[in-house]
Amino acid sequence: MNSVIELDQLSVRLGNRDILNGLTGTLKARTIGLLGPNGAGKSTLINTLLGFYPPHKGTARIFGYDIRQQRNAIRSLAGYMPENDCFIGNMSAVTFVRYMAELSGLPPEQALERAHEALFYVGLGEARYRKVGTYSLGMKQMAKLAQAVVHGPKLVILDEPTNGLDPPARLRMLKLIQEMKASGTMHIILCSHLLRDVEETCEEVVILKQGRVVHISNLEEERRLNKRFLELEAYGTQNGFLDAARAIGCECADLGNGRIKMVLGDGVDVRNIYQLASERNLQLRRLSNRRDSLEDIFLRAMEN
Repeated sequence: MNSVIELDQLSVRLGNRDILNGLTGTLKARTIGLLGPNGAGKSTLINTLLGFYPPHKGTARIFGYDIRQQRNAIRSLAGYMPENDCFIGNMSAVTFVRYMAELSGLPPEQALERAHEALFYVGLGEARYRKVGTYSLGMKQMAKLAQAVVHGPKLVILDEPTNGLDPPARLRMLKLIQEMKASGTMHIILCSHLLRDVEETCEEVVILKQGRVVHISNLEEERRLNKRFLELEAYGTQNGFLDAARAIGCECADLGNGRIKMVLGDGVDVRNIYQLASERNLQLRRLSNRRDSLEDIFLRAMEN
């Protein structure tokens, strides 16, 4: 899989303060979550990738384009939904989104057509001629999403897209992000302080702390691996249950009092474990997958 973002000892200094310090890592997934506490450097990283802040040391590449040398190429491929509102309030939504499409390089007629399409896509088709300044918070968030995707970017950067949304609007936003992911036409960077939003939509996550990368994790791979770890509680005599499980390639640890931890072997699934227990008249009272949540991953990264 080709990389989406390569961080190569990227450092950024604003004034006399180092904000990002030697960020290194390769991100390849279609949807990437950017996490970290306030002041970790998330917004600085986004602004640096888009060319608004110059690197002090090192560099980064987006789809192979160097942020130092090829800023215009990167901007033509990217769409950006900022956290803060960025509207011209007395413009109608369709005029505003068309204006942003033209700034992204589309000719006027195509920009207008795409503006209508983008606003219908995010659910603002009926309100597209209203002035943006009259929109509710949820509508403004959708308008920001529309201007980010109107020109058909290859990479969309979403900064706190569900910020301030009520539950139905949040679900609508997450559904749109999942649809964008499923379309296969664009990659997404989702910056959010809501771990649940990232866990529901992202395949890979990078965690920043004090301007440094402290963890990069492929969530899809971790989810797959977590399915191989089992915790069991059994009742009665084991009658060679552990030996039989080891014989089919499982790793087992007997913790006593009927508690067992097990790593499934290749080609072994939970059904095989139930079958072994049944053959030995062993009663399984509980069987569960061990699963590290994104919250567990995040807290460990903060502690380390």
